[in-house]
Amino acid sequence: MAVETIFKNKERAFWTLQFAGWFGYGLLRMFNGLTWGETIDYYKPTAIAATTGFFLSLVLHQILRRLRESKLIIIITGVIISCVSLALIFSAIEHWGHDATYQPLDLEDGWIFLGNAMQETYVLLCWSALYFGINYYLITQKQRDRTLAAEATAHQAQLKMLRYQLNPHFLFNTLNAISTLVMLKETDTANGMLKKLSAFLRYTLVNQANQRTPFSQELEALKLYLEIEKVRFEDRLTLIWDIDDEALPAKMPSLLLQPLIENAIKYAIAPSEDGGTITVKASVKGDRLIMMVCDDGPGVDTFEPSLDENSSGVGISNIMARLRQLYGDDHRFRLVNREKQGVEITIDIPFETDS
Repeated sequence: MAVETIFKNKERAFWTLQFAGWFGYGLLRMFNGLTWGETIDYYKPTAIAATTGFFLSLVLHQILRRLRESKLIIIITGVIISCVSLALIFSAIEHWGHDATYQPLDLEDGWIFLGNAMQETYVLLCWSALYFGINYYLITQKQRDRTLAAEATAHQAQLKMLRYQLNPHFLFNTLNAISTLVMLKETDTANGMLKKLSAFLRYTLVNQANQRTPFSQELEALKLYLEIEKVRFEDRLTLIWDIDDEALPAKMPSLLLQPLIENAIKYAIAPSEDGGTITVKASVKGDRLIMMVCDDGPGVDTFEPSLDENSSGVGISNIMARLRQLYGDDHRFRLVNREKQGVEITIDIPFETDS
């Protein structure tokens, strides 16, 4: 995180490292001189050397920026030629500063000058390596951020797709029931059903795909949905709510249970002349939220998530996919036939609240 903070502003990071690096270079040169017996006045040629390096590295920076997109062999050749050329200038200015502000140097045969130029070449090569290293890091981070952003976008898209795969049969049946009520001139009942449908659809559209809503809100949406279905099935549909108060503030994916109840109505209630009972349970056990949807229908012989789009497998596969997307392995989905009759579905997820 500290590295990411430093390089959050690339321009500011460059100047921070530039000033800090050459200031450190000057201090190191000063300390090295003092250990070799130089006087305190050695700070003068040291300051000139650090300042020269500072400005020559800016020239080198412009050269490297133009080389950056070239072929590797051109980059290597350009870096070596640039560093050697600038190092000769560096060494010449450094020697001039040393002679002018401290004491004359013995440049016999030019060996001192050459040795110093080699030293400055090494410094500038290190500066170049650091420059390319930092740029490579920034490019890699940028690509990584783009990849993560793309994955997040895909993740969001998949969640939205899963989130909004509501069975169109529900809308068709509801609108058909409203139409029938209007024809029978039961306008109050039809109006109430329309209001409930509007409120339920608003809930499905307002909540984001990856948003976790309080179980209390999910419960209200389920009641709206079931009140609509209750108008259709009347006494054939019996509802049992077994909800612990401590489960109400728990966060959960919106509309997670609706497809399960829709399946229960379609396969347990609708085919039976006498209808049936749907039970919704929720409780908290330790750090887990346990939710259950049960019916007293005929049960299932097998469960195949890849069934056709009109089957219960689509809704269940949808839920399982959303749970994997949101919780990874930290969840449990269990579908079993009850001992007497019907299906019992259990969802176990982490207990989370806003507090």
